[in-house]
Amino acid sequence: MRWLEFDSLVNARDVGGTPTVDGDIIRPGRLLRSDNLQGLTRADIDRLLELRVSDVIDLRSTFEVHHEGPGPLVGHPRVRIHHFSFIPEQYDRDEVNDTADVLPDGRTEAADIRRDKRGNELPGRALPFSGYQPSIRVQDKFASTYLSFLNERPESVLAALRAIAYAPGAALVHCAAGKDRTGTAVALSLVLAGAEPGAVVEDYAASSERMQLIVDRLIVSETYRENLSGRPLESHMTRPETMRAFLEYAESEHGGVERMLLRMGWTEADTAAMRVKLRG
Repeated sequence: MRWLEFDSLVNARDVGGTPTVDGDIIRPGRLLRSDNLQGLTRADIDRLLELRVSDVIDLRSTFEVHHEGPGPLVGHPRVRIHHFSFIPEQYDRDEVNDTADVLPDGRTEAADIRRDKRGNELPGRALPFSGYQPSIRVQDKFASTYLSFLNERPESVLAALRAIAYAPGAALVHCAAGKDRTGTAVALSLVLAGAEPGAVVEDYAASSERMQLIVDRLIVSETYRENLSGRPLESHMTRPETMRAFLEYAESEHGGVERMLLRMGWTEADTAAMRVKLRG
């Protein structure tokens, strides 16, 4: 794993170099991860193109995408943007991902919508994890949330993994902070490719090194400010025990990550594609 430096991104890294269980490594330049791409500079975009990024997998909720606006890479001729929300949202009711349908379940009544003095809707419970109750519970609350992504939005999880596995160039996965939703997708990808579980945990935990920078970046956005203000930095950390709990649940309940995903609709051909993608 190596950190990637950009003008705007503070939690960007290449997972290349991650050791595998059979003594190989994940190849550099295949899978990148980062925080939100919303503030990319011209130099940042050039850097991503130099890294041969062909596919961006955006895991933010529709609410976030709607309120943050289109990113600088949207419409770029050399980059495909894939949006797969890991958070249950109102559009799940009819399985139509409508960008105008930005409110999650449980927040559909007009009285529940908070507005500023100009009548504009304010962010709040619609943000990821704000008042969120996971459908799968283990002792670690963050691991419970990550496991619930798979339980509640399996089609989005599998689609994100396939976008990584079949990307012709480097795949870049991001959400807002680049630690929870991104951490889940990257961990699944690495395990499918045969990465050492301990190394998967280490990559996940690395985001803690940049946590103050991550919070400082997001808190200036009106979309995230209320959710972040007043919270201790410790509450955001990516602890090793969280990813260990996630992987241990997959093993104890399903016989491993691949078997867990196979029950959701993943295929052995998809696994083979992921291994080729990340290991060559």
